[in-house]
Amino acid sequence: MYSSSSVSRIILIYVSAIQLLLINSKLSLNVTNEYLNHTCLVSQGKYKLGSEYDKLFKNIMKMFYKNSIRGYDLFGDSTFTAILQCRGDSYGPKCRDCFVTALAALRRRCPWYKGKIIWYDQCLLSMDSKYSVGQIDYDNNFCMSNAKKVVEDGVTFIQVWNILIGDLTKLATTGDNYTLYSVGEKRYKGDMIYGMVQCAVDLSRKACQECVLYNRFHFQVCVNDMRGARVVGRSCTFRLEFYPFIAKQVRNI
Repeated sequence: MYSSSSVSRIILIYVSAIQLLLINSKLSLNVTNEYLNHTCLVSQGKYKLGSEYDKLFKNIMKMFYKNSIRGYDLFGDSTFTAILQCRGDSYGPKCRDCFVTALAALRRRCPWYKGKIIWYDQCLLSMDSKYSVGQIDYDNNFCMSNAKKVVEDGVTFIQVWNILIGDLTKLATTGDNYTLYSVGEKRYKGDMIYGMVQCAVDLSRKACQECVLYNRFHFQVCVNDMRGARVVGRSCTFRLEFYPFIAKQVRNI
């Protein structure tokens, strides 16, 4: 027989385990903000403290901080283009926090470079010393994939993920979806594949479609047969996983 104190300890341990499981579940969905990558656009040169470029940069970053609460911001003229794009479910304080983190990291990783880009799980921050609003960036893209492969019927899996990304791209670029963002899921055998597509706010719907299509083709070796992958770029990104990575990922495609 268990004593009352032993039963209480067992219940406490059980409750603590459940709480820990729930916390980890939330973290795996959308609370974490992992650093992904960055690039310093060395060919665009550097600027000096107190220069006109420096003054413009500081003013635009102040504006971005103020507007980051809505999830994105954009500025472009002949000498400077800047884009803040938070993930579609990351707005309000989460977007602002990601912006602050990204800006500090860019200053540290690419000091005084005019052109620079940094990617976090929840946001992208990009700066360019020329006018590039609305233009697809075909150069600054990369792929991250799971080490594990799909072991059964890889051909069917490739078909399923291509259909899912195609459907999500259509969903993100039609109707009243001004955010160029969509999430969804599709069944593959006994599993669910969860997906996300998002384009930068400066792109047109047609350019968004072209960007995703280009990256689907260019990085197919990285994505095919993998139990999870993401293709990330300055202009567009998409992601596939065998687990839900966004809290409200419930749409069936």
